[in-house]
Amino acid sequence: MHRLFVFLATLTLIACNSEPVATTQTETVAPQESQLATVLDAQPEKVKARYQYRHPQETLEFFGIEPGMTVMEALPGGGWYSKILLPYLGKDGHLIGADYDLDMYAAFGFYDDERLEKLKTWVTDWTADAESWRDDDSASVSAFVLGSMPGDLAGSADAVLFIRALHNLNNYESDGGYLTAALADAYTLLKPGGIVGVVQHQSSDEMSDEWADGSNGYLKKSLVVESMESAGFEFVSASSMNENSNDRPGEEDFVWRLPPSFDGSEDDSGKRDAMQAIGESNRMTLKFRKPE
Repeated sequence: MHRLFVFLATLTLIACNSEPVATTQTETVAPQESQLATVLDAQPEKVKARYQYRHPQETLEFFGIEPGMTVMEALPGGGWYSKILLPYLGKDGHLIGADYDLDMYAAFGFYDDERLEKLKTWVTDWTADAESWRDDDSASVSAFVLGSMPGDLAGSADAVLFIRALHNLNNYESDGGYLTAALADAYTLLKPGGIVGVVQHQSSDEMSDEWADGSNGYLKKSLVVESMESAGFEFVSASSMNENSNDRPGEEDFVWRLPPSFDGSEDDSGKRDAMQAIGESNRMTLKFRKPE
């Protein structure tokens, strides 16, 4: 009996002090984690090749995204994350795409009239595209333009994701209050206690504020935290999972020099190889909460 007591006590100590079991050991993985791993494993090889930089499983788990949730994804674009979220959120979930305001796109200066005209129907066009990415077991979809959120969505979302979407909003804030409007929409959209997950190209504190205003793709962590807290959100925690210490830009650099864009090295294989060796950008990963 004494030996049995010692054995059970030892097992208890091991359970209390051991590190979390890796998700590859499926017998200990929570159902939603196993489901996410299955969804990620089913993605095309081109998508999976970027997991080493984007860490989608770790990122979504850090933000607490689970099946059945209603999630807003800012700047969903061609659906890299959307195509993961749709099957993962499942048929009881809902994915809301949210794009930039048309006037902000016009302020970029490199969108011609034809492209701007096409963006006028983005809500219906993106929703139709997203419908083609889903099946009967996937989340339902809808969309709106940031700064013009439909009132009936207020208090409906469990989480909002700003994944590499804040730099343009901050860069053009002085032109039209776009960051302020986007964060106000996020706050109104979320349920009390709802989460905002941010993944953003991160500038070092040594860089000038002028360079790190978003025009080069990078923002300082302190600016992001200040902006979120000013919008009413509470800072919860940060993770280093998407940091890349090889990305050390100078003030003559911009984030799009790196993969997958390789801007500036299209005809220079040596420079392109150097950018590939750096990898994708250094990124902050921050979690915020709307107060209860």
